[in-house]
Amino acid sequence: MRKKESGDQGEALAARYLEERGYEILDRQWRCRYGELDLAARSPEGILCFVEVKRRGAGSIGLPREFVDERKRARLRRTAALYLAAWGGGEPPVRFDVAEVYEDSRGGLRVEYLENAFE
Repeated sequence: MRKKESGDQGEALAARYLEERGYEILDRQWRCRYGELDLAARSPEGILCFVEVKRRGAGSIGLPREFVDERKRARLRRTAALYLAAWGGGEPPVRFDVAEVYEDSRGGLRVEYLENAFE
């Protein structure tokens, strides 16, 4: 499976995971000049969540969250600021989450969700 297809599959799984827990998916793969937001979702409590989805294959080294380094976080903050400006929905409470998608040796997938992964 190509990297893009693999990533899209991981994002779809993370979106389904969130919807099953009462989140509303507002946007997927929202792009601007600074980068992309994998998912923008509203939590059941009304928090606007910017979700970075990281998928790792079976046997991968390192945790998915380790690939959301400070440089990536800064890019996500800038992108989220533009999203909020374009959104025009006031200034809701916001948080940055990471959805880790793990693949086992048989191709099965599971999600580990980290709320408030960084500020």
